[in-house]
Amino acid sequence: MIGVLLRVGVLASALIVLFGGILYLARYGMTVPNYGIFRGEPPIWRSVLPIINSAFSLNPGGIIQLGLLLLIATPIARVVFSVCAFALQRDRAYVFVTLIVLGILLYSLMGAKL
Repeated sequence: MIGVLLRVGVLASALIVLFGGILYLARYGMTVPNYGIFRGEPPIWRSVLPIINSAFSLNPGGIIQLGLLLLIATPIARVVFSVCAFALQRDRAYVFVTLIVLGILLYSLMGAKL
C-alpha cells in the first residue's frame, strides 16, 4: 500500500508539472534566462493557499508549483500512513519512532532555524 501511495503521488505530481510546463510554453514560449542576475521567487509562491488559488485559475506557474507541492507532500503522506498502520497494529514502539520522524519532517518544512 505504501509503494502504491508513493507511485501515485510521484506520477500525479509529474503529470501536473508536465501540464503546467506545456501550458507555460504555450502561453509564453521559449525564453533564454539571464543567469547573471538572481531573481528570487515572488511572494505569491511562498505559501500554500496562493499556489492553490493560482493553479485553479490556470496560471502555469501556479500549476507547476502545485505539482511540486504534491511531490513534497508524498513522502509526508507515507509517514502519516505508516503511523496509522502501526497504530492499527497496536505497535507502540513503531508508532513512537514514526511520530518522531514525522515531527522532524514537519519541523524542517516549517523553516527551522538552528
